[in-house]
Amino acid sequence: MKLHTTAILLLFWLGIFTVHTVKGSASSQSMRRYSCATLSPRQLNIRNLISYEKQQVPIDAIMFITAKGIRICVGANQQWVQTAMRRIDERRAAKRR
Repeated sequence: MKLHTTAILLLFWLGIFTVHTVKGSASSQSMRRYSCATLSPRQLNIRNLISYEKQQVPIDAIMFITAKGIRICVGANQQWVQTAMRRIDERRAAKRR
């Protein structure tokens, strides 16, 4: 009877440990909240953009964030996109000074 109870308790604690370990490792990975699925074909006004995020999966894109918090995805290889990213970086650097 004691062996039976010990075996059940051991299996119970092993199960708890396994669930806790799996849950911890899955939740510790950072997941993006937003992801680009489609790209906007329009050129955006650089003055309205305050930030950007680079993305490579599922598509190579740049997600611009406007002053109103709107997220717009565009192709990363366009010239105006590179210019916009550089300007945003320059603004950030100027604010740090």
